[in-house]
Amino acid sequence: MSPDLHPRLHPTALKVQERLQERGLEVEPRILPDSTRTAVEAAAACGCELGQIVKSLVFCDAVTGEPVMCLWAGDRHVPADELGLRRATADEARQATGFAVGGVPPLGHDRPLRTIVDESLRRFDRVWCAAGTPNAVFEVEVSALLAAVGASSPDTIA
Repeated sequence: MSPDLHPRLHPTALKVQERLQERGLEVEPRILPDSTRTAVEAAAACGCELGQIVKSLVFCDAVTGEPVMCLWAGDRHVPADELGLRRATADEARQATGFAVGGVPPLGHDRPLRTIVDESLRRFDRVWCAAGTPNAVFEVEVSALLAAVGASSPDTIA
C-alpha cells in the first residue's frame, strides 16, 4: 500500500513516540479516523475491551495542589477521595503534561509527574493509550508500560 494512503503522524503524536522511545518504550502511534477522546470511543475505535483503554487522567493532590497522573482502566473510576485527590481542570492538565485533555499520554509529559496506576490493568497483556491527540493511540504490553512509569513502588499502584 502506498504511504500516501496512510494518515501522516501528527507532530504531537511523533513527539510522544520520541519521548516514549527515550523511556525504553518502542511504540507506533496510530492515527484513527474516529475519535478516541473518551474511553468508550477509544475502545470502539481500537476494537478492544473498555478495560484495555488506559485513561491518563490528571488530578491534583488535595493538600499540596501538585499534579498527579492516574493511569486507570477504561472500565473503572479513579477513587479520588480515597486517594486524596481532586480532578484537575483542563488548563491544569495541559500545564502539567503539555497535552490537551482527550489526548494525554500515560508518560512523556513536559515534566515528571507522580503517577498512580490502577492495579486492574494487570488483567490484560496489552492495553491502548492516548498518543497526544484525540485521534492518536498506541498499543503496548502492560508490563512494559508499568516498567516505563516506574510502577514498582507500593505507592504507585492502587
